[in-house]
Amino acid sequence: MTPVCPFSKASRPDDASVKKSNENQNKPNDSKPQEDSTIAPKCPFGYDSQTFKLGPLSCMICQALLFECSKCVPCSHVYCKACVSRFKDCPLCGADIEKIEDDPNLQSVVDRFIEGHGRIKRSQEVTDEEEKEDEKKKVIYEDVSLERGAFLVQQAMRALRANNIESAKSRLSLCAEDVREQLGRMGNTPELCSQLGAVLGMLGDCCRATGDTTSAISYFEESVDFLMKVPKDDLEIIHTLSVSLNKIGDLKYYEGDLQATRSYYFQALDVRRNAINNQSTIPSQVIDVAISLAKVADVDRNLGNEDTAISGIQEAIKMLESLTISAEEVSLERRRLSVLEFVNNQLTKK
Repeated sequence: MTPVCPFSKASRPDDASVKKSNENQNKPNDSKPQEDSTIAPKCPFGYDSQTFKLGPLSCMICQALLFECSKCVPCSHVYCKACVSRFKDCPLCGADIEKIEDDPNLQSVVDRFIEGHGRIKRSQEVTDEEEKEDEKKKVIYEDVSLERGAFLVQQAMRALRANNIESAKSRLSLCAEDVREQLGRMGNTPELCSQLGAVLGMLGDCCRATGDTTSAISYFEESVDFLMKVPKDDLEIIHTLSVSLNKIGDLKYYEGDLQATRSYYFQALDVRRNAINNQSTIPSQVIDVAISLAKVADVDRNLGNEDTAISGIQEAIKMLESLTISAEEVSLERRRLSVLEFVNNQLTKK
């Protein structure tokens, strides 16, 4: 399943009132004037969450907002420190880089921009006459925190693709702080729990990429805690939850803690089994269950439980062999065949 931004399907808490206001604006004004209106905020630099924008505060290498701004000498072009450190010549002008200097002033501008993005509430522009006529008119400012979350995740994902891990961690940490603040005000709503769970999972990926196993496990475990509070009727939630559990299991495996590894792998298997039992069977989910069965079986074999391991492998093979995939889903069929080959090899392994 392709990962998606945890904020992409989110709706604003006041969506209903916004829609109602917009509907009223489209109606002929043959009755009393509107009591409410909504002002849609816009980023002055065009850094909107749903658009791809490279602006004056972007690094031209990773295409995310600048992090640890560093200036090339002598050409003065500015990039993220982690990005430009890989080059001997300036990527923009080709000049030899004699040295790299920190640019704290520009970084301060970037940090202030991020702090204010999606939070600035601006007044509605009206003429003096309109102001007198609508003195008692109540103005509702849209809650733009969700757009801010999508914006921060977008910047983090760009940084991750360029392997600028510290930049990604910084943006995701800000996003997590924002969601935690909303949780404090609104409580553990499914929407906020799913968003925070996904962001924490991405922070875990960042820590794992830098070799910080302890922090990675901590983030993944917290991700699981929040995702467990969400109803399991969304395929993306099920996928994210089971993947986080598997990632903890992987890290425990590398630490040599096989009992803990099996526990997490089995929890992921349980989540995936429940999904195909409670919902209509989807081929990708069946393959996920087979993968989980193989992972649990591998640990059982290492623990000396050969009979249990063989039973799990045979169940996985049976599921994959009986799975029918339409001819249009070529990549999914390739995945099924690949997993089937792997579990068959596991069966013959001694």
